[in-house]
Amino acid sequence: MIIDGAKKLGIIIKETRKSQKLTQADLALAANVGIRFLVDIENGKTTAQIGKVIDVCLALGLKIDIQSSFKISSEVNFE
Repeated sequence: MIIDGAKKLGIIIKETRKSQKLTQADLALAANVGIRFLVDIENGKTTAQIGKVIDVCLALGLKIDIQSSFKISSEVNFE
């Protein structure tokens, strides 16, 4: 699925949370984020706290796949 904005990501996170029968408080605890932050994500609020957004996705078991039309050097160190 292609995510082209914060609103779409928020919808995916919210629907995934609900399908797993998790409350916002449950997910916030599992992802180590505040409930207010989670509410903002689910409502599509743009944020610079990408690390926390990734934590929420991982807590839900969502995988993040970045695809580029440009070649990425094999020498890139991701550590």
